[in-house]
Amino acid sequence: MPSDTVYVAVVGTGEREPGTDAAAQEIGRLIAEGKGVLVCGGLGGVMEAACKGAKDGGGTTVGILPSDDRRHANPYVDVAIATGMGEMRNALIVRTADVVIAVGGEYGTLSEIAFALKIGRPVVGLGSWDLAKAKQGATGVIDAASPADAVAGAFGAVRTRLA
Repeated sequence: MPSDTVYVAVVGTGEREPGTDAAAQEIGRLIAEGKGVLVCGGLGGVMEAACKGAKDGGGTTVGILPSDDRRHANPYVDVAIATGMGEMRNALIVRTADVVIAVGGEYGTLSEIAFALKIGRPVVGLGSWDLAKAKQGATGVIDAASPADAVAGAFGAVRTRLA
């Protein structure tokens, strides 16, 4: 991968949710078409849908798994990293990425958003948590109206951060 390749974490619920999964699949495809690498937790739900979309778009996927068994990865993960760390692997997902897109999500997603904001990674949310620290100049989750808006916002945030 070229050093300027953008790594985009897609985070969200591990449960199947038709509307959320469809959005995540479109996000994955758009990340691949933008030549980004998709990083996720490697399991089902949003993670699997995003990986499927990325593979449909000809992209590369990385799954950072909570278990110590690579076989637990969804079938669309190219590189499975078995951490054996449980939910603590959420910090690794965020650290690996240049930007995070949160699609829906539960408390695990909230932890990934919090880690990202803590270390200064931009976070784009599509129907997800809306967070910002209450102080002047603080940035929070960038709200997106659609999968295309989420991906454009993510790539745009990385360009702004690296400029």
